[in-house]
Amino acid sequence: MDRQITLQRYRAMDLSAFALMLSISEAVIVTAATRWFPDQLYTVSVTAAVVSIVLMRWGAAAAIHAVLGGAVFCAAAHAEPGQYLIYCAGNLFSLASLLWLRLLGKERIRNDGFLSVTFALCTLLFMQLGRAAAALVLGAAASACLGFVTTDLLSGLFTALIVWIARRLDGIFEDQKHYLLRIHERDTWGEEREGTK
Repeated sequence: MDRQITLQRYRAMDLSAFALMLSISEAVIVTAATRWFPDQLYTVSVTAAVVSIVLMRWGAAAAIHAVLGGAVFCAAAHAEPGQYLIYCAGNLFSLASLLWLRLLGKERIRNDGFLSVTFALCTLLFMQLGRAAAALVLGAAASACLGFVTTDLLSGLFTALIVWIARRLDGIFEDQKHYLLRIHERDTWGEEREGTK
């Protein structure tokens, strides 16, 4: 039986796994925060970290996770319909980080700890600015829009830490086509070496 899977199937499985991890993590964090610490001024979210990793792995497919993260956050927080639009549409601004990947290259960002963390923090900042812009379009006051940045500062720490750890794990914070080719070459080279013994 052929155990190989196509790139499309691997991609679908990988994106689904990250979507599941994001949904569970975000739901647990937001539910815990709203039940145990309802008076806290700050919020915590893993969406920017997951979106940063998926951007590195698959590029624009991270749009799925950006919208999903916003929807799960709102559902767990029992948000109003307008907030769903603010978070889901606003999170899509994180795709502006694709410019980083094009300008500097995925490998350069992946191999440099400072660039990796900066890339992730910019992804979060783009999300926050997107939410503020969406809120402004829906008629919110400018002072209220500032809250999307100031109340989400802890998420910056989480995002930086998660991406810093992810880049140290083989193949996690890496373009998956590059990763699969690298693994294939390593395995092929190993087999050739074994054959010469």
